[in-house]
Amino acid sequence: MRKSLIRTSALAGMAAVAIACGGDDSKAPNSPVDVIDSGVPADPVAVPAASDTAPEPAAPAPEQHAELSADAKSAYADGFKSWTAGDLATAKAKFLEATKKDPKSATAFYSLGCVLERMGDNAGAQAAYKSAVGAKSDYVLAMGAYAISLARTGNTGEATSFLTDKRAKTPNSAPLANYLAEVRSLAKDSAGAQQAAQDALRIDSNFKDAMVTIARDHHRSGREDLAKYALTAVLDGFGQSNPARDPDNAEAHLLRGLIERSAGQRIAAMKDFEFARAKRPDLIEALIQIGAMKLESGDATGAQPLLEAAVRYAPNQALGHSNLGDCYRLQGRLAEAKKEFDTALAQDATLSAAHYAMGLMYLNAASYPGMSATDQVGAAIRELNTYKQMRGPKAAPGVSDDIDDLITRANKKKEDLNPAPAAPAASAPPKKK
Repeated sequence: MRKSLIRTSALAGMAAVAIACGGDDSKAPNSPVDVIDSGVPADPVAVPAASDTAPEPAAPAPEQHAELSADAKSAYADGFKSWTAGDLATAKAKFLEATKKDPKSATAFYSLGCVLERMGDNAGAQAAYKSAVGAKSDYVLAMGAYAISLARTGNTGEATSFLTDKRAKTPNSAPLANYLAEVRSLAKDSAGAQQAAQDALRIDSNFKDAMVTIARDHHRSGREDLAKYALTAVLDGFGQSNPARDPDNAEAHLLRGLIERSAGQRIAAMKDFEFARAKRPDLIEALIQIGAMKLESGDATGAQPLLEAAVRYAPNQALGHSNLGDCYRLQGRLAEAKKEFDTALAQDATLSAAHYAMGLMYLNAASYPGMSATDQVGAAIRELNTYKQMRGPKAAPGVSDDIDDLITRANKKKEDLNPAPAAPAASAPPKKK
């Protein structure tokens, strides 16, 4: 690797090393620090799901300004306004109307794709992104959104081929190189991801998105020290001679918060999540993380609007529905909680934390509508055992659960509800005459 590039960016130097080494909500806290220091609720909160800490690039967002014909401008403006309000159905309708009124507007198709992706219509989103590229052949933002969507849905080979072709035509595009890095990272090709991100930095040594991609790939691959170093370069810098490259980068703050939360640095994590949320209100992962941390401290009231906003902005986000279900459970809104848990599992059947939370709900609720006490404890045992089976012999690193104790409690409750019949008393021996 050229020394000039390493001198240009301390972050690039570290990347080179990596390649070489191959409950009670009546007292709701008011501040992030209060939230995480306020204790644990008496009624346990569901354990974090594995995807709590899965680093993903932020979902694309519609562009506020677009080149449109006069007929399409009003519909597009209404669509963007609906998007910012979290009204995805109206945003979809308005952006679709804009594409019909101006079929040559690449931005209208791209923004439609962003909404469809949030709604879980991946095929529709990919078609819209392709239409955007068809309308404007150099629309790199739409190219990247299309490729990342393909990779997220398991089509990493197709995404790689698409970007490789586009890069051959535009070899000096740092964004295209960075999109390729992200796709390779999603395909678990860390060395290829780091190399593509380095290509982006060779083209533009100050390209901040590539620096975040480098950090995210390190985190995905378990190289936390390198990830933190990379994020320090982006957010804090290394003194006057090497200042922070992008201290307000919302995705970098989110990623650092995930690392801090996993390491038990809850105050620092909450600050980073709050910063990310303030900069990007549509950054769903930040909303979910803040909501989850509030739940862990028993502040269901504070978590509720955050988690409701998360599922409004991303109705196909299973983890958001699961955490919202746990929020409703802690508030005693059992039917609403069950609906959210069912939605989460329908979207992601591997979300074991939803089974754990439902087990807690059935076990701890005084009564569940439409269920006898026996049926309720039976449901608790079933859900808790499902969680334990999905979890495996041991909890994941950083996750602490009390599953064995809970199952023991549930079985004891079942025995108390259905006591075994008493053994017949032994008959007295006949008296001797």
